[in-house]
Amino acid sequence: MKKFYAFLPFLGLFLIACEEDTVVPEPAGPDPVEYTSGTADFSNYVAIGNSLTAGFSDNALFIDGQTASFPNMLASNFALAGGGSFDIPFMADNLGGMTLGGNQIAGNRLILSFLGASPSPVPVEGQGSTEISNKLTGSYNNMGVPGAKSYELLAPGYGSVSGVAMGTANPYFARFSSSETATVIGDAAAQGATFFTLWAGANDILIYATGGGTGVDQAGNLDPSTYSRNDITDPNVFAGSLDAMLQAMTANGAGGAIANLPDVTDIPYFTTVPHNPIPLDEATAAFLNSAEAYGAYNAGLAQLQQLNLITEEELEKRTITFAAGEENAVVIIDEDLTDLTAFNPALINMRQATEEDLMVLTSRSFIGTLANPNDPTSINGVAVPLADQWVLTPEEQATVETALNAYNQTIAGLAAAYDLAFVDANALLNQLRTNGFQQADGSVVDATFATGGGFSLDGVHPAPRGYAIIANAFIEAINAKYNSNLPGVNPLDYTGLYID
Repeated sequence: MKKFYAFLPFLGLFLIACEEDTVVPEPAGPDPVEYTSGTADFSNYVAIGNSLTAGFSDNALFIDGQTASFPNMLASNFALAGGGSFDIPFMADNLGGMTLGGNQIAGNRLILSFLGASPSPVPVEGQGSTEISNKLTGSYNNMGVPGAKSYELLAPGYGSVSGVAMGTANPYFARFSSSETATVIGDAAAQGATFFTLWAGANDILIYATGGGTGVDQAGNLDPSTYSRNDITDPNVFAGSLDAMLQAMTANGAGGAIANLPDVTDIPYFTTVPHNPIPLDEATAAFLNSAEAYGAYNAGLAQLQQLNLITEEELEKRTITFAAGEENAVVIIDEDLTDLTAFNPALINMRQATEEDLMVLTSRSFIGTLANPNDPTSINGVAVPLADQWVLTPEEQATVETALNAYNQTIAGLAAAYDLAFVDANALLNQLRTNGFQQADGSVVDATFATGGGFSLDGVHPAPRGYAIIANAFIEAINAKYNSNLPGVNPLDYTGLYID
């Protein structure tokens, strides 16, 4: 028994040693995901569209922006499930400017400058090296052409270098078109895509809107050759253009995704500048209300109302008054007002803006400044009314909305007719403005100008992080339509604002 007790300590050491030598297997991790294309074929992907497809950002097209385009993000996902290479007609540098015959025809991209009283977008310095006449060779998967309207994607000669100077061709497409007579959709279809995305038509409305509604609504005019640049495309012309594109792209059985168009009132270009940004002291406000300034104008309106030539409602709408303080509404020219100059030449079509008016982003650079440096009363937006191009009035917004609704109805119908994935970009951009998108780190990407992460400094085009959110919307629609299981991209992997 004594021997047994003596043996116990050695037995304990032996057991401890055995425990130390025992290898406990680690829990098995999740099986690696096997991504599949479902019923789609991603082997040859082609993207068709305008600046939103090209990766335009900060008012320019440049290498980093093209790399962060939503089609390039899609291509990276497609590569996980049989997707092939995705070639991009890269600009020559990261400045974004362009020249034609050595003459600059487009400025550099915007950056945020902190040199003034408040941070403001300014063009980055440097001489761009993208010369339009230096043609690229080969075919390109990203067929996004900044500035293109729907019907222009079908126009022969839209990629003619010689036509750029005459205004009949597009400088971006001229760099990589297959010939001087080529069409965008022809070059896209010639690649024999197995899958495509189409997001086109925004410029058919947007250029009118960003121009403050100075164009014409061409509804009823089926001849786009008669349109001016700022005009709204007839809905039937738009529908015919998209149908022709889809016929060309699906001729060989390709699958695809098509997106509708966002409401322009959701973008920072129209939501950043308030209608009442003018601070005034008491002396200036009193002068503006006097008979020497708007007092005489108001008296003329009151006289017409007393003669029952205008209604009390119109009198109230057109009367202009100022008060000392920080929130005076700007004075604008409104061409939709009744012309009263036949009664009194001084009663031009002007009024003060209301919260229903949308001031364009570019107006922020001069509202409140002096039109005449030698005249302290010549305040832009106060003594000097803003021209029609600087504001989108409610009537002009209604015109835009009518066209938008018609276009989006067409897109939804064509998505069903051609059995394509449908992306509701309109709802997506609305959410970006109203609530934003919460990210994994708790941050929120929204449409706040310069700081929200969703839009670039031009107030129209997304920042890379915003393009990532758009890419995920496309992927979600594609997965649902084609039973693929693509993972999407992480918006936080992309910048919300280029610093330099």
